[in-house]
Amino acid sequence: MNQAQNQLIRLLPVLARRSLLEACEPVQLTLGEVLQERGETARHAYFPVDAFVSLICSIDREPGVEVGMVGREGMVGTALVLGGATAPMRALVQGSGSAWRITAVNLRREIGRSPALKQRLDRYLSVLMSQQSTGAACLRHHPIGPRLARWLLMSQDRAHADQFRITQQFIAYMLGVRRVGITGAASGLQRGGLIEYHRGEIKVLDRKGLQAASCSCYASDRKTYAEAMC
Repeated sequence: MNQAQNQLIRLLPVLARRSLLEACEPVQLTLGEVLQERGETARHAYFPVDAFVSLICSIDREPGVEVGMVGREGMVGTALVLGGATAPMRALVQGSGSAWRITAVNLRREIGRSPALKQRLDRYLSVLMSQQSTGAACLRHHPIGPRLARWLLMSQDRAHADQFRITQQFIAYMLGVRRVGITGAASGLQRGGLIEYHRGEIKVLDRKGLQAASCSCYASDRKTYAEAMC
């Protein structure tokens, strides 16, 4: 596995990066795998390399809604950074691939011995909270079409490919809307020549057009990350 592909790890000083990687193990994450369940003890943290993960929140036994997405730019298991032991939301693998996994005990040990790692993870937590706040407002105020365009761009960024497999039912679940709404919005994007959708396969044909069709939250999220992390 390319050790530099997770951005949080890549940006660490050499000694801190080496120590963290020695405490990690490489794993393969599979589509649909649940890494953490809300309310359960978080035993591991994950640093995705070419996998990506949806963070899902649900209440009162209602279907969940995606409140965050994590790829190689971040980590799953941020509660451990704050000293917590309970996962605040469900972590569901949306795109299969490789990741680095570390136990809760080892992560806390590495944070305690490396101020650089603690600073990097604190910055990422700040970014993640900002993005989740933006996502909550987006869910309330923006129409389905722009939200779908934003979600497809976020997925493309983390899949590192123009084409990926996803069903309309899954997208509806992630965005917290009815499937018929996703069908209409996806049809509009397809008629505009921005995407191609066939039997669960989505291909981005015009990324710039999709960015123009997206709500402002996509650009805002990227700016937040760039200012805090780079």
